[in-house]
Amino acid sequence: MGGFFGTISKSSCATDLFYGTDYNSHLGTRRGGMATYDKNAGFMRSIHNLENSYFRTKFEAGLSKFTGNAGIGIISDTDAQPIVINSHLGRFAIVTVAKINNIEELEKELLSANMHFSELSSGKTNQTELVALLITQGKNFVEGIENVFNRIKGSCSMLLLTEDAILVARDKLGRTPIVIGKKEGAYAATSESSSFPNLDYEIEKYVGPGEIIRMTSDGLEQLRKPNEKMQICSFLWVYYGFPVSCYEGKNVEEVRFLSGYKMGQKDDSEVDCVCGIPDSGVGMALGYAEGKGVPYHRAISKYTPTWPRSFTPSNQEMRSLVAKMKLIPNRAMLEGKRMLFCDDSIVRGTQLRDNVKILYDYGAKEVHMRIACPPLIYGCPFIGFTSSKSDLELITRRIIKELEGDENKNLEKYATTDSPEYKKMVQVIADRFGLSSLKFNTLETLIEAIGLPKCKVCTHCFDGSSCF
Repeated sequence: MGGFFGTISKSSCATDLFYGTDYNSHLGTRRGGMATYDKNAGFMRSIHNLENSYFRTKFEAGLSKFTGNAGIGIISDTDAQPIVINSHLGRFAIVTVAKINNIEELEKELLSANMHFSELSSGKTNQTELVALLITQGKNFVEGIENVFNRIKGSCSMLLLTEDAILVARDKLGRTPIVIGKKEGAYAATSESSSFPNLDYEIEKYVGPGEIIRMTSDGLEQLRKPNEKMQICSFLWVYYGFPVSCYEGKNVEEVRFLSGYKMGQKDDSEVDCVCGIPDSGVGMALGYAEGKGVPYHRAISKYTPTWPRSFTPSNQEMRSLVAKMKLIPNRAMLEGKRMLFCDDSIVRGTQLRDNVKILYDYGAKEVHMRIACPPLIYGCPFIGFTSSKSDLELITRRIIKELEGDENKNLEKYATTDSPEYKKMVQVIADRFGLSSLKFNTLETLIEAIGLPKCKVCTHCFDGSSCF
């Protein structure tokens, strides 16, 4: 996925830019980049590979070269960013959080119009540069950004650093969020509001879907009104979001806690204690424990100093190793216990298989699993929350293929809670991994916990819905 941060201030922006961008590190691990603008020095840009290191270690030593009062930064799981462009609109730097499904089609069209691409990402067209070229087809920045909204299939949110402002533009259906913060003498825009507290920003505005804001150190100017329709990704609250972040005014940890609480109230399983699979399963487990009235025990801990999130390495073997090595079981808290664990989701089943085996090996009497979201039946065509290249990488689709002979057969039935097909699929997963019981949250409970109308939340990966 990825996350960005931009700030414009009456004083030097480098420190805020550095830490604000770093606070998006949980959203990506491939590339990190920053760009600043100084009236005397012009644009300064730097991009580093983060696959074997962390953002701070790459940028801290050279931070002094980022002069000026305005800058943008990015943690990206896709291409090298920011891109710096000189065009008829003026000079600007750009970062994007995007998934462009028709990039080859757009690439051919632009090349046939005698345009060229100067930057490649892993041998392919850099999608942020493609977005920049689409913007330069407009008579002004607003028209150019609208051209991006109208032409791409997928999603795209962006920050543009010009010579006098930062332009903030959220995806036309708001699939990914942007939050604007304010403090004395400065404004900032970011994917994650968790960037704000330690930098003394207060949330000023949640940018609407398709909305374009011109941000200066003196204030905000709306250049394009938000669209009424919205499809913000529900998985932000389930997995992606940092606990203290808020989207559309809905806090991540609060949603996870409430979701678990509601599930715990309805669950009749007899267990001794509850534990969350770190990190994103903890909030749900705390809520579940309170809702069910059983104690929360930390029977498994994450070794945080060195292990990143397990979905980020591009190699599946490495992902599996990270998934295993980052979690350490506590025999003293497991032995002889009927344990119930909460986790955010089951994608491939790699982590579930390894975790359950370890828990039994360390003495758990029973292992029950509760999942914060419904089963993932459909791949995501909008933001790409996993590196899956095929729907068959989803454990649900592999089981459907085993049961039906065709991974695409009766998907609607398998996505319907408590249908015979749904119950069979869930039981197969439970049996395959030796679980004492397995239950997924319902879509209705998840939406209720998020607190937004269903029509404004994208749930495609759970039910195949494709609004608008």
